[in-house]
Amino acid sequence: MIRTIVTGAAGRMGARLVSLVQEHTRFQLAGAIEIAGHPAVGRDVGEVAGCGHLGIPIQDSLEPSLHHADVIIEFTSPKATLDHLRQAVEAQLAMVIGTTGLTESERQTLEQLASSIPCVVDSNMSVGINVLLHLLPQIVRALNGRYDMEVIEAHHNKKKDAPSGTALSLAQTLAQASGHKLSDVGVYARHGMIGERRPNEIGIQTIRAGDIVGDHTVLFGGPGERLELTHRAHTRDTFAQGALRAAEWVVTRPPGLYTMAHVLGFITR
Repeated sequence: MIRTIVTGAAGRMGARLVSLVQEHTRFQLAGAIEIAGHPAVGRDVGEVAGCGHLGIPIQDSLEPSLHHADVIIEFTSPKATLDHLRQAVEAQLAMVIGTTGLTESERQTLEQLASSIPCVVDSNMSVGINVLLHLLPQIVRALNGRYDMEVIEAHHNKKKDAPSGTALSLAQTLAQASGHKLSDVGVYARHGMIGERRPNEIGIQTIRAGDIVGDHTVLFGGPGERLELTHRAHTRDTFAQGALRAAEWVVTRPPGLYTMAHVLGFITR
């Protein structure tokens, strides 16, 4: 059994993770964490998650659970993630991190810390998205720089960061495959008299509406045709199941910073 701590346990992702951990024959819930002062702290996590009484209260500290667990699954805020990561490093505990919205400085700190434990870090744990990321460089090479490239993402109206971490990963993959830096060719908004599209430009467009779980489209526009590849997440279970797959994989690995590409076997080194 893989003893698992779920942070952000009262949130949308955390609640689904708690439920799926309970249903999975390979996992055992070892702890449930929320931010200090959250109204769910002290309540039974199963009742909060809607999967019945589990006898595990939501706590506001990792410390009581750290030494009774194998892995932490983390979908919270950047600050909380870094705090939890430091504790995981001290306890030499594996982690799976899906938190988005980190600044460049926070990202650098995360990568430095995460490399000292077995840790999967990815902006999107969906298997489908990671298959798309794997295929994009082949498509870019085949189109040979003759098609305009755009990334369009849509999420629910409660999402705080924009563009989504996944949209940035898609755009970064496009930029690298075409021999450019995203910082040089990325365009995040268009308004007014913008003139003709620049060569090599990669547009990243954001939609926020309703309860959209997560849609991402990569559009290639060329002479007389366009190619669109779209991934739609119908439920957060898509990401939660991917996170469990990553957790099951990472607990057997040596210390190092990994991504879902490693988990799925696209990267073997």
